[in-house]
Amino acid sequence: MPVSISVVVITFNEERNIARCLESVRNVADEIVVVDSFSTDRTKEICLSFGCRFVEHPFEGHIEQKNYALTQAAHYHVLSLDADEALSPDLEQAVLAAKSNWQADAYSMNRLTNYCGKWIHHSGWYPDTKVRLFDRSKATWGGENPHDKIILSKGAKLQHLQGDLLHYSYYSVSQHLGQINRFTDASSKALIRDGKTVSLPMVILKPAFRFFRAYILKRGFMDGPEGFIISVSSAVSVYYKYVKLYMHNKQVNRGS
Repeated sequence: MPVSISVVVITFNEERNIARCLESVRNVADEIVVVDSFSTDRTKEICLSFGCRFVEHPFEGHIEQKNYALTQAAHYHVLSLDADEALSPDLEQAVLAAKSNWQADAYSMNRLTNYCGKWIHHSGWYPDTKVRLFDRSKATWGGENPHDKIILSKGAKLQHLQGDLLHYSYYSVSQHLGQINRFTDASSKALIRDGKTVSLPMVILKPAFRFFRAYILKRGFMDGPEGFIISVSSAVSVYYKYVKLYMHNKQVNRGS
């Protein structure tokens, strides 16, 4: 039976991306809710021009912000996107079909990432399946900040939609490296909070394996120079996360 869909998006200084995201959901949304953590650029102006309901809320973490955004939706059926994501035409049609004949509790979709102007089909970045369309009474955001994911209720029925969720990730390598530093701050703090430890040999071996996995096992070499850069950056991300954990634990042990 047909359902009404609330599109929810969280933002902070997304003037570069948000219009593309909102334009892609015009035909599927019965309402668009944007939860913003006090942007200082034109994000609010752009969102209001699309007729969005714009809610400002302090940012406490990706998971927390996305769960708060769900509470702001008027409808139980939700399409949750990041500001740098957009529906491809095929995915838009698939969402419309699901909307007119809702048969599952949640729907997954493949995410295709654009890196510095190139679409990445390997390197462990595709198909990168995500659950983005769901009945919010049977789903919640969980995972480990900043790597959030939808957690479905026990017994929830999941189906897969055709078409790609287009992800415009990084416009430059320097932007990517800056994001790595910020994200590994969050992920290492999560490991520290959970009482995790890591040995120095593993600080070395984990990044090495990540590069091998991305570039060889996941065929990053087929993505050209960008595949090599992504594979190296992925290894650097793992290194940063675990070296931050290692140094924190070393300081704690020294002080005890």
